[in-house]
Amino acid sequence: MSSSLPAIAWRGPSARHLVIANALTLVAAIALDWSPAWLLWPYWIQSVVIGWYARKRMLGLQRFSTQGFTSGGKPVPEDESGKRSTANFFAFHYGFFHAGYLLFLLDEHRVDGLWNWLILLACGASFVLSQRATYAVQHAADLRGVPNLGALMFTPYLRVLPMHLGIIFGAGAGDGTWLLVLFTGLKTASDLALDAIDRRWAEKNAARTGGMPGIDAP
Repeated sequence: MSSSLPAIAWRGPSARHLVIANALTLVAAIALDWSPAWLLWPYWIQSVVIGWYARKRMLGLQRFSTQGFTSGGKPVPEDESGKRSTANFFAFHYGFFHAGYLLFLLDEHRVDGLWNWLILLACGASFVLSQRATYAVQHAADLRGVPNLGALMFTPYLRVLPMHLGIIFGAGAGDGTWLLVLFTGLKTASDLALDAIDRRWAEKNAARTGGMPGIDAP
């Protein structure tokens, strides 16, 4: 990993919005006396936002590669049908996982009260602004290079699973302000690093594959 990554992680609108969203979440959690497990709600929202922009990124590709990427034992075609079928499969699989996750949250951590809803909406808006800024960088880089469609489909899982697993397993440690601060601090650092890595990968791929042949989507 480049030594410049820590500096990159703190720059740009996506990083600012991530810090704001996570800080807002922490303040709300302390003020409203949330348990650490309740943090799953804003982070579920962030996860859905990441998935939405991941599908949008796949559909926005003009040139791409499917090297090493198969479906049903057959290579995924490097054409519009391959791109759309991959994006739709991702939306179904990712969406199915999050629908089940939502049912769990509604059963175990039901949202009550106007303030809770307003805080979640504000967190969601900040996560949208952050991911939109990241998507803009990624999409611009994708247009210059030839990204691998399979890699793009799996990247969102690498981004969101550590976040949720950390909260799920950590929630069993108990309650308390110190746990909220610890979880949110670790989550923010992870968000900034992974967001920077997402953007850096897109830029490096564009530099590496910019001269390679690829398809032009109709």
